[in-house]
This record gives sequence, C-alpha cells and structure tokens, in this order.
Amino acid sequence: MQKRKLNGLEVSAIGYGCMGLSQGYIPTPDKAEALKLIRLAYDLGCTFFDTAERYAMGANEELVGAALQPVRQEVVIATKFMIEAQEEEEARGDLPDRLRKKLEHSLRRLRTDHVELYYQHRVNKHIPVEEIAYCMGEFIREGKILGWGQSQATAEEIRRAHAVTPLTAIQNEYSIMERMFEKDVIPVCEALGIGFVPFSPLANGFLSGTIHAGTQFTGLDARRVITRFDRNNITANQPLLDLINRFAAAKQATPAQISLAWMLHKKDFIVPIPGSRNAARIEENQGAAAVVLADAEYAEIEAALAKIEIHGNRRDEDIAKLRLLK
Repeated sequence: MQKRKLNGLEVSAIGYGCMGLSQGYIPTPDKAEALKLIRLAYDLGCTFFDTAERYAMGANEELVGAALQPVRQEVVIATKFMIEAQEEEEARGDLPDRLRKKLEHSLRRLRTDHVELYYQHRVNKHIPVEEIAYCMGEFIREGKILGWGQSQATAEEIRRAHAVTPLTAIQNEYSIMERMFEKDVIPVCEALGIGFVPFSPLANGFLSGTIHAGTQFTGLDARRVITRFDRNNITANQPLLDLINRFAAAKQATPAQISLAWMLHKKDFIVPIPGSRNAARIEENQGAAAVVLADAEYAEIEAALAKIEIHGNRRDEDIAKLRLLK
C-alpha cells in the first residue's frame, strides 16, 4: 500500500471508515465478523482507521480498539468528539474539562493512551473555533493526541482554527458526486499544508455500481433519507455511472476503484476513507491505490464531469430524519 502524509502524519493512501460496522447501513455485521473485517483491511495494507464517539454510542470505538490492539503500534487511529447544538451554551462554561472527559472516554474505549488524530465532528456555530483549537493544542502538548482536525468545516473556520493550533486534517464529504469543497476548502488545505480526508468517497455506495432504480433500503439504513438514492435521482445520475463504467472497463478496474483513483490523482494530500461491511468490497477499495490514471485520462474524466448534472446529495438535516421513519 502506498503512503501519504496528512500534515506530517503518515497514513496509507486509502483508509478505512469503520462507522458502517455499527450503524448507518443495514444489516450491520455481528461483532466477530466486524473484527475480522477491520483486521482484513489492516492485512491488505491499510494503516488508517476512522471512528467516532458518536457511532453507536461508543460501541464502534470499542470495536476498533479491540480489533487493532494487537497491531496498535502499526496503525493510525482517528476518532471524533461531538458537542451537540443543544449543549453548546453549557459547554462553553467548562469546555476544557468537557473535552478532556470526552477524550479520556474515547481512549478507554479504544484501549490506547493516545490517538493520532482527533476531529471535531461538526464545527459548533456558537463555540469559537479558536477555543476548541486551544484545547486541542493542550492535548497535543500532553501527548494525548498527535494532531487534530475538523469535519465539514468551511475555509474560514479552517483558517481561524489553524492560526491557533495547526490542523492535521479536514474530514469533509467529498466524492466524484459531491464536489462542493473543491472551490475553497481543498485549496485552503493545500495552501496551509493540511491533509484532506474525504468521508463517503463512494457517495454512500452509490458509486459501487450496484445501485439501481429498484434498490430498496429499510430500517435504519441512512440511504432511505439521502436524496441521491431517490428513485428518480438514481435514474437521472446514470450519465455519471456510464462515464465511470467506461473507464472501469478500459482500466480493467471496478467503478468504485475508478472513483477512488480519480480522487487520489487530484491531490497527493487527499486520503479517502471508504467503509464497507463486505470482505470483497474492502479488498476492492484498498486495491484502488494500485489503479493509476494517466494525466490524459484524468483530464478526460474532468471534462466529462463538467457536462454532467448531479442529482441529490447527502445532508445532515436529512440524516436526522431517519429516526422519525418507521
């Protein structure tokens, strides 16, 4: 597996997003199978694993900690803390203590004394990023974390936070279907030397090539409320899939591998973290690092993308609706 650097933090070129092992997609594997899948990713060369305190109320961190404990010194673990909107006012009164408790709880669940990367899961609108950044700097000085980041941050938030405690990485949604951060966030990361870690780099599985207008999702599967999976939008996005499939056939690769290879070609500080609950898919995704697009091929894809309209997206507001569905 090739290596890349997120502001000095060395990781595998493709990481593994572990959330789906505990929530978000149906069905989730049992614990024994989930542990095997995490170790499979490691055996395939992945050294970068992503989780969060919020995933399954800490259960995902426990899973990651158990799976990686035997190889802890060989891997990079990223986790996230979340301050909910309704607790922002209270949190400002005891922010350092609150964040410290969150970190200590995560470390315990992960069976480690530090994490390499600690993200703010969502930037709080009423807590200055400078205050969060200062606390992260304290944790770095104490050796509890090696670096920190933000998720779904704006260019302004990145600049302000970075000025207090340099950011290691930004984790925003990014894929060949969702390119809104190309205009300002990715350029800011490049200018400041910050890594960029796309979540949902395969658009929640849409780019796997297995989704069609008749695909149905049930229960607590987030794709029930993600609008790109609306039946009409699936049909409307066929030109994008046709483009990817054409290059997949030419490169003897899969649509998912072409989607990831396109991303890796764009910038050398981009490290996607696809997640999967299937061993074959994990092998496929990790294998994308070996699929190399020539400059001319990349340019051809970019030119074609400029002419394709994308229908639907993934929004936090829509994800929140899932718990209201039966």
